[in-house]
Amino acid sequence: MRIDKYLWCIRFYKTRSLATDACKKGHVKIGGSNVKASREIFGSELLLVRKDQINYQIKVLDIPENRVGAKLVDLYRKDMTPKEEFEKNELLKFAKDYYRKKGEGRPTKKDRRDIEGYQEETNETI
Repeated sequence: MRIDKYLWCIRFYKTRSLATDACKKGHVKIGGSNVKASREIFGSELLLVRKDQINYQIKVLDIPENRVGAKLVDLYRKDMTPKEEFEKNELLKFAKDYYRKKGEGRPTKKDRRDIEGYQEETNETI
């Protein structure tokens, strides 16, 4: 089965075209190398998929005939993503919320000057 179809069948992507686009952009890897959407997938392979700034590690257990229900997904894949990946994403959310609250709009000139001043300070210490 093609890798884009597999990712769609196990409900990792909502549409097959999204899975194909992820392969084209280099978000899907097997053995550390990018794969094309047309690459055949086999059992017991380890996929590295980058989605929403998280590097998921998925082990292929079996190949489904077609798209499966949400309750049956675990029969065909095993999620081996370390917890640290999810924790990094949570920390990233807190870092963004600390500086700018949601709905405050674009940074002002004062914000830009503060950012540039901070960058100059960090470059001097390095």
